[in-house]
Amino acid sequence: MGRLKHLKVEMYVFGIVGSNCAESRKSEILLRVNHDPQIIICESKTDLIRKIQFIAAVIFFFCINEMILQKSLTLVNKCTFLKSCSSVIIPRKQFVQQKGPMENKFDLVVVGGGIVGCATAREISNRMPELKIAIVEKESNSRNSGVIHAGIYYAPGSLKAKLCVRGLDLSYEFLNKKNIPYKKCGKLIVAVEQSELAGLKELYERAQQNSVKDLKIIEGSEIKNYEPHCKGLKAIWSPHTGIVDWGLVTNYYAEDVVSRGGRVITNFEVDSFKLNEDANVSGKDKFPLTITSKDKLIQCKYAITCAGLYSDRVAVMSGCSPLPKIVPIRGEYLVLKPEKRNLVRGNIYPVPHPGLPFLGVHFTPKMNGDIILGPNAVLAFKREGYGYFQMNVGELLDSVLYKFLAMKNFKFGFTEYYRGIFIGSQVKQLQRYIPEIKLADVERGMTGVRAQALDVKGNLVDDFVFDSGTGTLGQRILHTRNAPSPAATSSLAIAEFIADKAMEKFKF
Repeated sequence: MGRLKHLKVEMYVFGIVGSNCAESRKSEILLRVNHDPQIIICESKTDLIRKIQFIAAVIFFFCINEMILQKSLTLVNKCTFLKSCSSVIIPRKQFVQQKGPMENKFDLVVVGGGIVGCATAREISNRMPELKIAIVEKESNSRNSGVIHAGIYYAPGSLKAKLCVRGLDLSYEFLNKKNIPYKKCGKLIVAVEQSELAGLKELYERAQQNSVKDLKIIEGSEIKNYEPHCKGLKAIWSPHTGIVDWGLVTNYYAEDVVSRGGRVITNFEVDSFKLNEDANVSGKDKFPLTITSKDKLIQCKYAITCAGLYSDRVAVMSGCSPLPKIVPIRGEYLVLKPEKRNLVRGNIYPVPHPGLPFLGVHFTPKMNGDIILGPNAVLAFKREGYGYFQMNVGELLDSVLYKFLAMKNFKFGFTEYYRGIFIGSQVKQLQRYIPEIKLADVERGMTGVRAQALDVKGNLVDDFVFDSGTGTLGQRILHTRNAPSPAATSSLAIAEFIADKAMEKFKF
């Protein structure tokens, strides 16, 4: 039993990607802050030195290997993250340009201009339009796959399950109200081997417990009615799964905030939370909390953070635990060439492997007509390391040395790097579902980094996590600690959840 437990922990290495990461979520705004590496306690100094030397050798190998391949790989370094990232597409000219000095006193500041941050600010401004609310973000980005999830994969009773199912309904209601384009193209979850049939049935039963609407199991002969080029033994058909431009949706959330007098402030890189002298004094004109960013500051009464890749570091600033720990995982996608887009109609997903912490390769259509394929999942060399040659040694060691992740499953991590370099191995996986796909039909697509949360033992945290600090400072701040896929689909439901917590905790 001890050995099995050890093996389970070992699965979380270079290739960590949480289940159903199709939606992705940059996990809101990425905040760059300073952080001291965690101290690792080992049984002996010799053992620690040996492990560090081995890890350094592995890192050196990957770096040299990637440098040699630089000219032969066509990579898109600064592009969209497709799997667990939210979007930030806030028009700077429309929302940020101001006449005169910047207003810097607010009732509430939301740190992070991603989809959860903007949805939360919108929900609270809906409930309390008299509040002065600001959203602060470091930069503008768009990083998501665009899938509207139905809530199939998530553990019954979990926040993911509850908020995704409600979020689906709220999302379609919002899209229709705002006339935002979307497509209900559906999703097939396909079993291609006998060994996957039990997992498919279990997945269907889980979805029923989550109250997912209108699912059905279809036979292999029926698959062609939904996806003419797809092969399989059986499949789950989800008619309400769809696609949308979540970046555009985020924009509409922000516009609603601004229309009620809120502000969106960019180029604001949070580096501290501080209490003012009047922290213990209440009053309408009192703003006891100061949020600083280099040479700028904002004063407010309360704050909510949605910091994504830096959620652990931002939380520590207000006295919270550093757990869950965030490790950056880079996902590398392929894309079907335009002349082969006819091979895929909607979303085609695999049955999740019960022993692996990732979903596996899948087919995802986008609103612009692209069909994206993949991804693999490898440790990023920095928290915002979208490219092969973007590295921060301190951040890399911070990730690698956390519970010695790099050593716990070196073979799996190496395999994921191999798949990223030699795309033929990814094509072989795709051919299990659509045999007609050839290596010549695909090209390298988009790359991105997702925030992977880990617990104290180095295990995957597979649910949404929210918390707050203690003391005078901590009681004025709520933190979104982990909001991976399906955070975009769940964004309006998450916003309701956070707003309820804020109404209970804060004294507006």
